[in-house]
Amino acid sequence: MIAVVLVGNLLAAGWPRTAYAQPKYPTKPIRLLVGNTAGGTPDTLARMISPHLSEALGQPIVIENRPGASGVLAASMLAKAAPDGYTLLAVAPGFAVISALQPNLPFDAIKDFSAVTSIGFSTNALVVAPSVGVKSAKELIALGHARPGKILFASAGAGSVTHLNAERFRLAAGIKAVHVGFKGQPEFLIEIVAGRVHFGVAGLGPALPLIKDGRLLLLAVNPNRTPIFPDVPAMSEFLSGVGRDGSHMWLAPAGTPRAILHQISKELARALAQPDVKERLQNIAFHVAHSSPEETDRLIRGDIASFNKLVRDAGLRAR
Repeated sequence: MIAVVLVGNLLAAGWPRTAYAQPKYPTKPIRLLVGNTAGGTPDTLARMISPHLSEALGQPIVIENRPGASGVLAASMLAKAAPDGYTLLAVAPGFAVISALQPNLPFDAIKDFSAVTSIGFSTNALVVAPSVGVKSAKELIALGHARPGKILFASAGAGSVTHLNAERFRLAAGIKAVHVGFKGQPEFLIEIVAGRVHFGVAGLGPALPLIKDGRLLLLAVNPNRTPIFPDVPAMSEFLSGVGRDGSHMWLAPAGTPRAILHQISKELARALAQPDVKERLQNIAFHVAHSSPEETDRLIRGDIASFNKLVRDAGLRAR
């Protein structure tokens, strides 16, 4: 009886609440994996956001670039990491693309990860060289219909996001064109400038210097008009079914405590709202679209389903 009273008094005093309270997070540096080389959009976003996030959490954010196999290497590392919130992954739309194209991945894109947050999505640019002789997207489409199978479009390689975005445009426009893959966006943009291929759909950020120099002609953007080029139409204004690019997101290993996921997501939202971050993102026409872990999980599933459909419609075979 005395023991029961004593335990009751300890409970009332709050002693077990202290003993069993959730451990403080974070208490050590957080590793952020990036499945792309330095200078790519996921890396750029990570380096913009991390200083503000580090300040809010009171711990360094250590960015670790792990490019390889279209992001598979970095994602595999995350899938094997401890689900404690100290290893995260910044992914580009390519994460959903590889899930649609590659049936034998060393991880399950849905089951092996916990969504943290969506960062947003890029503005894409339909570009040609001035030497092609077209002044608008409608003229490019007309050229494609007049020369079926003779028009070449470039991308950063077969199965890349730039490849699928160009396929999305091609299918919506109803034209037959031949794909030519290159090493990356800088390489395929230079090939368009040189006139060795006719058009491509690139991120507006990487294409911006060449557009401003007049070496590339911007015909349309996707998904919305941008203040940087307010007179350039969005693809949806003259085509149906073009959709938008996938999302940039942060992921954690499956089983990471929900409280940690929400804590990181909340602080990321604050970082994205900082004036310097907002200005830099606007300068590269990046659309901020923060979301909760639960909303981001639904977004991942939607992106994978969207790219799965695109792969089938374009007749692309899984590698």
